[in-house]
Amino acid sequence: MEQDFLLSLLVIIGIDLVLGADNAVVIAMACRNLPVIQRNKAIIFGTVLAIIIRILITLIAVYLLNVPFLQLIGGIFLLYIAFHLIVGKDDDSNKIKSHSSLWKAVQTIVVADLLMGFDNVVAVAGAAQGHMLLVAIGLFISIPIIIWGSKLILVLLTKYPILIYVGGGLLSFTAGKMMVGENKLQSLFMTHQYLAYSLPFLTTAFVLLAGILYHQLINLQTNK
Repeated sequence: MEQDFLLSLLVIIGIDLVLGADNAVVIAMACRNLPVIQRNKAIIFGTVLAIIIRILITLIAVYLLNVPFLQLIGGIFLLYIAFHLIVGKDDDSNKIKSHSSLWKAVQTIVVADLLMGFDNVVAVAGAAQGHMLLVAIGLFISIPIIIWGSKLILVLLTKYPILIYVGGGLLSFTAGKMMVGENKLQSLFMTHQYLAYSLPFLTTAFVLLAGILYHQLINLQTNK
């Protein structure tokens, strides 16, 4: 029994670490305009809140997955977040109050993790086999690794701003996969399988192109 518990725990930790790559990107992108001191606060607060909310979602995963069009709506909203994070790099952080920007970063981390967690909780709940203690332990063990990963990505984003588009593309691709996973649309995707394969790539291309066009318009207005 103890061996089964440890094996399930290792599986859950593995799932969380794989999913932590997405979390780290979200956290790093949401915090990139904050002062260094507030970055650490936003990373810690945002991550802890996101983990707590993910545990609660796992408890009601079966119900959530039965809500019609929930994954479709979540995917569309995640596209909005991806676009907002890409175009947000033009914000003047000096004009934003510290408290407001900190709360906004934490809010973005929590909302994005909430949306991206719909597909993830099923895998975690299955590995836990009904033992919610396993879910909680696995997630909290993963917190330090997610935080460390987000700080590393944050350094890279500061040094190489072009990686912001990579992060936005990752979120957009995830949004497309969420839409494909919508139960109410499975008959459509079964009939048109090419749409199921191409939708994540289309959502990624759409958001990246929209971000590039947005920045070009901003540059044109600035140069006038």
